[in-house]
Amino acid sequence: MGRLLGPKHHICRRLGERVCTSAKCPMMRRSYPPGVHGPKGYGRITEYGTQLREKQKVKYTYGIMEKQFRRYYNKALSQTGNTAELFLQHLERRLDNIVYRLGLARSRQEARQITTHGWILVNNKRVNIPSYEVKMGDVIALKEGAGKSARWQAIEQYNSTRTPIGWLAFDNKSLSGKVMSLPTKDDFPQNMNMTLVVEYYSR
Repeated sequence: MGRLLGPKHHICRRLGERVCTSAKCPMMRRSYPPGVHGPKGYGRITEYGTQLREKQKVKYTYGIMEKQFRRYYNKALSQTGNTAELFLQHLERRLDNIVYRLGLARSRQEARQITTHGWILVNNKRVNIPSYEVKMGDVIALKEGAGKSARWQAIEQYNSTRTPIGWLAFDNKSLSGKVMSLPTKDDFPQNMNMTLVVEYYSR
């Protein structure tokens, strides 16, 4: 499985918007593109450029390579309903995203790592595939003993400032969460315009 490598903060500045979860993202201080000509700003952007930038933003936010990202689009396109909403629903239902949303990891990158390392159980069975799509009623938990690790102590401290996700329920005692419903339009990140992404692939 491919991974997105390279300077992630560089990507944030290139896109003109934060796609990482770091509180120290340079975008907070230097909100212009990287490089010697960066301070001149982003300049005018075409309709195609706007669509491309939105596609790149969503793709980098979820940490997905182009081939797999397009596969989610094709899957949404083949279903009945709003393609943009179905597209984002598939992204939100990825196991690594669920682990992050539940607060079992501080970032999607960390969620992907602990998933591939076998820390995550789905309905009491170990699942080490970050792209696994959860279903309504699924229970996601840390494996036994993982809650005593130094990493979890740091994650727990980080979670004290996070806002709960409406379509997920989390039990801090058992370190497990449940998918109460599938995400709807109201649950999606407000900074993502999936209609632009669909328009990009529809060209």
